[in-house]
Amino acid sequence: MTRWYVEKKREHYYKQAKKQGYRARSAYKLKQIQKKFNIISKDDIVVDLGAAPGGWSQVAKEIVGDDGHVFGIDLLPIKPLEGVEFLKGDMTEEGSINLLKELLNGSFADVVISDMSPDISGTYSIDQARSVFLCEQAFIATEHFLKDNGNFICKIFEGEDLDSFYNKISKKFSFVKRFNPNASRKSSSEIYIIAKGFKK
Repeated sequence: MTRWYVEKKREHYYKQAKKQGYRARSAYKLKQIQKKFNIISKDDIVVDLGAAPGGWSQVAKEIVGDDGHVFGIDLLPIKPLEGVEFLKGDMTEEGSINLLKELLNGSFADVVISDMSPDISGTYSIDQARSVFLCEQAFIATEHFLKDNGNFICKIFEGEDLDSFYNKISKKFSFVKRFNPNASRKSSSEIYIIAKGFKK
């Protein structure tokens, strides 16, 4: 076993996820965002971008309850999850956006959430630029799916493009904040942009 794997297994949130039946430690990031900002409400419709392996969808479904709906999309196949509809697709392609629209069947989402990450190349400037690109795609999705006054979360890597993207989000939402959940790895350069009150 690699040292990275051993360290990961020792991690508190990794252990918690295994113990409590969550598919990924990232579930706790969404829980901590929810606790602080109350992004998702009971009975909401939630679109989860980059949903694999399903940890955020699990948490979202817990919050929205039986009468809420969660739709997840990812390039990777996702093991079925009760009460969640998963779609295999690429959010950078129009075809996948149209498929999601069909699933929503004329409804708009109350919340769009994105924990999408690029494949890590090891060159930070490239990875950061790719991260911003994915956030741009998630932001485009809000234009398609998010209802007026809806909420949005996306993960982004810190770097030179962050401020301009943050400013762009600020023009379309009434409340925007940067947030670093405790469940993020200490060595990570990721932060989350929390946006509420979409101006459609």
